[in-house]
Amino acid sequence: MKKTILKNTIILVLTAVIIMISQNSVQAQQEDTSGAKKVQKPVRSPWDSDMLIETQTGVVLPTKTLEFVIQHRFGTINSETFDLAGIYGASNIRLGLSYGLFKNFQIGLGTTKNKKYQDLNWKYKILTQTRSNSMPLSLTYYGNMSFYALEDEYFGENYRFADRISYFNQLIIGRKFSRVVSIQLSVQYSHFNMVDTINLQGIKHDNFGLGLAGRIKVSPQTSINFEYDQPLTSPDKIKPNISLGVEIATSSHDFQIFVTTYSGIIPQENLCYNTNDFFKGDILLGFNITRLWGF
Repeated sequence: MKKTILKNTIILVLTAVIIMISQNSVQAQQEDTSGAKKVQKPVRSPWDSDMLIETQTGVVLPTKTLEFVIQHRFGTINSETFDLAGIYGASNIRLGLSYGLFKNFQIGLGTTKNKKYQDLNWKYKILTQTRSNSMPLSLTYYGNMSFYALEDEYFGENYRFADRISYFNQLIIGRKFSRVVSIQLSVQYSHFNMVDTINLQGIKHDNFGLGLAGRIKVSPQTSINFEYDQPLTSPDKIKPNISLGVEIATSSHDFQIFVTTYSGIIPQENLCYNTNDFFKGDILLGFNITRLWGF
């Protein structure tokens, strides 16, 4: 029953989005009686970066722009040992590079400390919100392919090369409502060729989730960010993500510091394996730093 309700919710959301886009497209065509093609300018800076805490945004890097990314997660603040709110505890780090290959498309590479994930990722903007509201929403697709680079013992004696590979796909629907507020909804899907059924019974190879994220501008360079991710098909032991942070942005740098329940950084890892419970104090500090270069 629970799964049926969740699936129906996804269908209703996507249907509403399609209807809204279709109605606005028809309206824009009817209003253009001159026959001349109008230039529809995109909205200004709906997000300050192509990532928002733990998720991707609808921003795609401009062509010939290189981005260097540092993502860092400290240990949980409710550790039984004195580790200064997790700062001295076990950490997770990801270093990445992304590049605007051509208009509305970027590609990237990354390496993550925990489980030694090596990832190839890509993002494509399908629809862009316009200032005239002829297109009221943005629609962006993000995907990645990740590879475990751990020792063979993790997989056992009979593992195959393909067992190390996992995938993640995300459809991001966003809207800038005003100069201050931007909101996005995402539909998430992950696949692991091999899952850890020994330590986590009931885990599936394929999992779905929904994400809600937003930004509230408090100054030209500063924003309050929030995020909530809800797994839909994972076992009850897998918990949702709750994140809240502050973002400071310039034309070439973006710095985000936040509290979150996700200790992983690769999105499919978080969707399938996160057991941190916000209401039990399984919260950790984290930060993201990006640097842009134009060529």
